[in-house]
Formats: sequence, C-alpha cells, structure tokens
Amino acid sequence: MSRDEIIIKGARNNNLKNIDLTIPKNKLVVFTGLSGSGKSTLAFDTIYNEGQRRFVESLSSYARQFLGGVEKPDVDSIEGLSPAISIDQKTTSNNPRSTVGTVTEIYDYLRLLYARIGTPFCPTHNEPIIAFTATEIVNMLMTNPERTRLQVLSPIVRDEKGTHKETLEKIRSQGFERLRVDGSMVRIGELVELEKNKRHSIDIVIDRIVLKDDIRSRLFDAVTLALDWSHGYVRVLVDDDERFFSSHHTCKYCGFSVPKLEPRLFSFNAPIGCCPDCNGLGIKQEVDPELLVPNPNLSINQGAIDYYKNTVGTTNLEWQEFALLCDLYKIPRNIPFRKLEAEQRHIIFYGSPTPHKYVLKSASGNLNHRDGIIEGVKNKIERLYRDTSSEFMRDYYKKFLRDTVCTTCNGARLNPAALSVRINEKNIYQVTQMSIRDSLTWFLDLDQYLSPTEKEISKLVTKEITNRLQFLANVGLNYLTLDRMAMTLSGGEAQRIRLATQIGSRLSGVLYVLDEPSIGLHQRDNDRLIATMKGMVDLGNTLIVVEHDEDTMRAADYLVDIGPGAGIHGGEVVAAGSIEDLEKAPRSLTGKYLSGEKYIPLPPVRLKGNGKFLTIKGARQNNLKNLTVKIPLGEFVAITGVSGSGKSSLITEILYKGLKRAIGQGESLIPGDFDSIEGTENIDKIVDISQEPIGRTPRSNPATYTKAFDEIRDLFAETVEAKSRGFNKGTFSFNVPGGRCENCQGAGVTRIPMNFLPDVYVKCDVCDGHRYNEETLSVTYKGKNIYDVLNMTVEDALTFFVNRSSIERKIQTLNDVGLDYIKLGQPATELSGGEAQRVKLAFELQKKPTGKTIYILDEPTTGLHTDDIARLLDVLQKIVNNGDTVVVIEHNLDVIKVADWIIDLGPEGGDGGGQIVATGTPEQVAANSKSYTGQYLKPVLEATRKAMRRYAD
Repeated sequence: MSRDEIIIKGARNNNLKNIDLTIPKNKLVVFTGLSGSGKSTLAFDTIYNEGQRRFVESLSSYARQFLGGVEKPDVDSIEGLSPAISIDQKTTSNNPRSTVGTVTEIYDYLRLLYARIGTPFCPTHNEPIIAFTATEIVNMLMTNPERTRLQVLSPIVRDEKGTHKETLEKIRSQGFERLRVDGSMVRIGELVELEKNKRHSIDIVIDRIVLKDDIRSRLFDAVTLALDWSHGYVRVLVDDDERFFSSHHTCKYCGFSVPKLEPRLFSFNAPIGCCPDCNGLGIKQEVDPELLVPNPNLSINQGAIDYYKNTVGTTNLEWQEFALLCDLYKIPRNIPFRKLEAEQRHIIFYGSPTPHKYVLKSASGNLNHRDGIIEGVKNKIERLYRDTSSEFMRDYYKKFLRDTVCTTCNGARLNPAALSVRINEKNIYQVTQMSIRDSLTWFLDLDQYLSPTEKEISKLVTKEITNRLQFLANVGLNYLTLDRMAMTLSGGEAQRIRLATQIGSRLSGVLYVLDEPSIGLHQRDNDRLIATMKGMVDLGNTLIVVEHDEDTMRAADYLVDIGPGAGIHGGEVVAAGSIEDLEKAPRSLTGKYLSGEKYIPLPPVRLKGNGKFLTIKGARQNNLKNLTVKIPLGEFVAITGVSGSGKSSLITEILYKGLKRAIGQGESLIPGDFDSIEGTENIDKIVDISQEPIGRTPRSNPATYTKAFDEIRDLFAETVEAKSRGFNKGTFSFNVPGGRCENCQGAGVTRIPMNFLPDVYVKCDVCDGHRYNEETLSVTYKGKNIYDVLNMTVEDALTFFVNRSSIERKIQTLNDVGLDYIKLGQPATELSGGEAQRVKLAFELQKKPTGKTIYILDEPTTGLHTDDIARLLDVLQKIVNNGDTVVVIEHNLDVIKVADWIIDLGPEGGDGGGQIVATGTPEQVAANSKSYTGQYLKPVLEATRKAMRRYAD
C-alpha cells in the first residue's frame, strides 16, 4: 500500500453506489458534482466519520464513555487514512458570550498582554493609578467627619470555590472574632461550613472604629494588619459606603482602585472582570416601548398598550391598578398615546414616583389592600419575565422584550476596573472594536510606544496575536471585529475563522475536510483563500474540499466529480483527475461547464421593470454611510460587493424589516437605522427566503412545509380500508395522537438530551422509524402505505400522484427548484441551508402572483452546482416575468450576469465599505473601473457572449 494515497473500497453510505476511489495525500483535493449527488456523503459521512471512529477507538475505554460511539460508515475499507478534522458550515456557537476574539483565542492572548504590560488609569481624573502606602490610606480616611463609623476589612478570599477550612482555621487561631462572608457579617464561631462548589468571598473584620482625633494610631495598626493579611488590599466600610484600597493600584485623588492585574480581570466570563449589571453579555433584555405600544395613534382605552388591550375597562386587578395610576397622576386615557407628555409616559412605563395606599376590588368582591409604589407596565413585565416559572407565560412576556445595549458598560461587557487599564491609549474593549485590518496595523506599530522592558515582556504574545490576525486577513475576514458575536456570523465566515485557527495550530499530517469555504466570499478574496489552503497543504496536510467554485477547482491538485445526477441518479465517480480529465469525461456535467460546452446564457433582453421604485433614504445601519438607494420594481435585482461591504445591513436589516413594518406585517421587527422608505404603496407583501431551517425538529419536512401532506392525508382517509376502520384525516397525522406511534410521538426518532452537547436523535425502536402504528400502516393507496409515500423522492412522487393534480402541482414546484432527489418526508434537520431555501421557494411558487410582491434571497447559490444554479435562475425569472420583484444578495458571477439591475456596495469591507460604488445593468457595472465586482464580471460577460455566438453558429 502506498503511503501517499487514501484508498477507499466499497463505499455505500446513503446513495453511494459501491464506490472505489484512490485520493492522493498531501494535496488539495476538490469533490464536486450536482447538489445531492453524494459529495458530502463521501467526504464527511464516509471519509471523515471513519477517521473520527478510528481516533475514538484508539482511546481508553474510560475516555470513550464520555465521547460516545461513532457509527461505522457503510464501506468495505479505507486505507492510508490520517487523523481527520472537519471544518464545516455549522454556526460556531449560539452562545452570546462567544465572540470572534474568543473563538480564535486572540482574546486570551489580549488578556495576557493587558495583565502583563497594561497601565491602569483613573476614569475620572485620567491619571495613571499608583500604589497607596498604609499612611496615605489612613490620611484619606481621617478626612471623614468626626464620629464616622469605620470597619476595616482584610479581603482574604475573593470569589473562589471551596470550603476554605484551612483559611478559616488559621483566622480563628489568630483570635479574630468577626468575618464578612459573601456580603453578610457573621461571628466566626457561628459560621456554618461553606458549600464546596460555590464561589465565596471572605473578609476578616480587623477592627471597628469610631473616628476621632486620638484614633489615628489604632487606625494605622488596623490598616497595616489588613494589608499584611491580604497581601496589599484593604476594604473600609465608611458608614454605608464601601471603599477599596490597595498598596498596588489606587487613584491618589478619589481612591478608585483596581485589583491585581491578572488575565481573568479582563474576562467578561469571570465575576472579577465582567460588568455587574449585564454579567458580561454587553446587552440586557428590556421592554421596548415600541413593542409595548405598537400603534401610538390609539388611546389607552382603545388598547394602545398591548399588554392591557384585552383587559381595558374590566374588573381585572392589573387593569384596575393601572387605571388608578393614570387617575392619580391625571393621565388621560382617551387621547392618542403619542399626545401624552413625556413625564406621563414615564409614569406609565416606570410607575408612581411616590408610594400610595389603595384598595382594589376583585370580580368576586374580595378587597385587596395595598401600600407602596404602583408598578409601571415596563417594570411589571420585566419582573414577571424574571420571576415566572411558566414557559408559556415567559414566551408571552418575551414578545415585549428586546436586546438593548447595557447602559452601565455601554456594550463593553467589562467592569470599570478592567476598562481602566490601557496600552497605547486604548483599553482592551477599544482594541476588540477595531477591524482585523486596523488591529493588525495597531499591533505592528505597537513596539514604538513600549519601553524596552515592556517590549521584552510582550514580544511572544504580540507575535502570536499578529500571526492569528494575519491568518484571518488571509482568508478574507479583515472587515470583522474581534468583539463581533460568533452567533451573528454566516456559515462561510464561521468556517473560515475555524480554518484560520487551524492554520495557527501549524499541525501537519492531518486530513482536513472542508465544506464550501468560498461561500460568502467575493471573487476578489478567493485568491487569498486558495493561497491559505495551499499553505496548509505545504505543511504536509491533505485537504478534501467539497466545492462548486470554479477558481478553487482550477487551483486543485486533484478533482473528483460525483454524479452524474442527484439522489438515486448520483452516487458514482464519473471522473477523477485533473481539469483536463474532467473536461474529457463524457458523463461529467462539471467538465462540460468547465470546458464551456455548457454554460448559463445571458438573458435575450434586460427587463425594464414596471417603472416604479422603492427608495431607501438615510441608510446608516452598521457601516452604511447615510445612503439613498433606489431599487427598481418588477426586475431581477442583484446586491453585490465585497464581504462586509453592507449588503445584509441594507437589505435584511433595513429593506426587509423596514418594509415589513411599513406594510403592517411585522410590528415586532426592529429595523436598522434609516430615515424612510418611499414607494411602499407599490408593495403588498415581502418574503424573505432565507437559509434558516424549515423546522427545528425531525417532524418538519418538505411535504408538510409545502402543504402537500394535507392533501396526501385526505387521499388516504378516502380509501375504502380507512373508512371501514373509521379512520379520518387526523389518523394519518404524526403530530396528533390517533394513528401515530406514541413511543416517539410520530417523530420516528426519540430525542436524547445531552445537557451541554447538542441533543442526539436515535431511531424509535417501537415503530422502527416508521412514525405510525401498525393499524395505520396497514392502510394503502396504490400498494403504498403512508410511510412509503413519505419515503418517496420528489421524482418518484410525481409519477405516483400523476392523476392527482392538486398534489402533483405542489410536488412539481419542488422538482422545479431542483429538489427532485430529496424525500417528501426528509426531516428538516437533514436538509442543508440551500435545500431549505429552495423548499421555501417551492412553497412560494404555489401562490398566485400579484405583481406587488418582493422576494429577498441571501446567497441562494450556497451548495449549488452550476447546473442547479441554471434551474434556480429559471425559477426566479418566472417570478420576475409574473411582475414580481426579486432582490438577491450574491457573489456568484453566473447569477450577477443575468440580473436586470445591479447595486454594488463597497469599495471595501467594514469601515472601508458602506458606499454605493456602482449601479446599473451588468454591462454598465462591468464598465466601472472602481467596482471590484465589475472587474471580475467583465471577463465572465465576454466569455458567455463568446460561447453564445459559438453555439449559435
């Protein structure tokens, strides 16, 4: 066996047809082919899974019990396999605490850097913080008025887990009587044992002193003793105020002090460093007045306040209390809410400024005597949301809440002590706010601002940070900021971040499996991504990349084309080798597109639309520079530009959300920052066909989403056998009791919660994954039961229901969008983002066109082969031909070249973007030398025209 090859024999997972394949190692290998042809099955489910399984089996039985078993792929053998790492498009994290900085580990190095060479500054006096001596602390305390009560405390344990038995025993042996434990004063003899797994803070009460002239000596002794016990820290309770002093870092003017500089001080996940108000999230959930009062033109009695709209004028106690609040402060309830004075609205939201005694009478006649502040509706909802134990009520209250920036830390996540530490005039939060591009420049210039000692200390840390920043820039992510939440990243961005992290690890001899890393990347940045992948190969790694991008295919050392079709028509290796080998292979659809034999033609004429426009004015969301954008209606409009230029901010945050609210379909949506949208009278509906899953559980599937399953259930209920058994339409539903399997409740799988890991779904052992009980499965139509129908591919179902026009029409739309290979009952959890998007598109195609609908698609070509893109474009063109408008955010030049109108944003990403670079037809944008999109579009237009002329002749 050659050590330079991976040899696969008899791969049969999913639709793979007993594949034998030899792949060269230490090369860039690209797997391509139609969507659903079996590329991902071969790359991830077979090669990667087998690598993982062998790794897990090499571990001890003790370790394996925590990792769980990995199912063996259906393959005879795989030889020459290296340790495998998968870098797919799953979102990095749904945790709001996870940021670009934490995922790449750059923030860990930043924390270390600030702990070692950072200088604390007083936020009030902007003075470097210096250490206090015991004398200086006493001098400050003696300035308090005579008879002031002081308690001198020595902080021994600060927010640490454990019972701290030894520490407490040592304190007791030294004769101390009192402690402050977790904020409460206790006598040491009365202290119960502390909980081992909880964090505790323990302060020794050194002395309690009433301030007078002759007390200085005693106070000095107490402060000195406190400093000795806690290694340089002392807390002093001055009446009701608490002061913290340090012989390390405290402001000499106001006493502002910072703890010892250590990495965890700069962690927003640690109690010592996080903002106390938002607990390090940077955001808080608060009631949004716009959600609470969606229509301010109504009066309170007309239901302006959504929370009270169903109880207005009733004996409901909450309404009685609110009506009393209005009457006490003379707030009129019969005028439009918008005409109320600011002070009146403040009382409605936040409650009465002073306490009141009042009596409420319930519907049953009981009297409720109350005394205190009358709660405002905003405070009430926030309290109920925190306190309720009902998930139903929590969801109800949540509809009034939205995330707002924490007003204490202004989104910085850290407390004032951590934010007071600076390097080169910037605190750690300000550094994370810079783009990768600007951060790289800042760190490269940092040395000139440091002392020789600081340079020596920081040398290794800054080298590690600049290396990682450079890797991120190399994969086209220089527009991101380190404080960007990981949950807001696209699949492509998250994958390229993990790719950059892997490069930083400098591993060799590893097999990396990547899933379309070019997604979301402008053509301009493709070369850098390809160079990065080549760099990983040069380290001695093998890269298997599932990809449709032509540039990546042409840069590959070895190509494998899976096909020739999708689903049951795929699963074969139709060609393997170089570009030339694919172009010569008669069955390779990819080869035909690479050679130019097949191509996506330009439209015979660019549509002019209906002459009407949507005009966005004053767009300022994120990096948009106060733009005015005109979008023509009745056309196919492409929004283009480099990654991070502001495309999603303009279309998703402003156009979609703003238009949805304007036409009264999205009152709960909060649009981005803009002035107005003109032309909304020309739109009756806006549809966002995103790549979000069509459902979160295996219950959702294409048949249920497109409503085809409703009519299929009707059909089964009409059969003679069903009627004789008394079955109705509901019997054939797997969502309600009756005909479904009750063990899995019709899901076909049972969910096993894994606590800190994603839930695992396993096949139901009662119905064997069939979803229904035996009686229901015994009912057949044309020899097939309900499970058999759900298990059919779209292609088979079209033939099966050929005489049922209403069902056939719904299934035909799935076929039209290129999903003929998926099963009607395929769980939503098994559909890719691109497939989910096309299922939604199929559902929209069933609806009658109005000529006033606008469809928004964000990168619909994700996961699509060029041949699939051709079919998708046919569908989108049908929508436009019906008079509706399609707006597509896209990088794929095959899509951009057929658009009727292009709006190109840029010129760069992040702060360097947010401007309109070019607008017009593809030909006009291609002629604009300032447009990066135009520069790459021009040769594509020329090549397509040339191909069209060649085949016309």
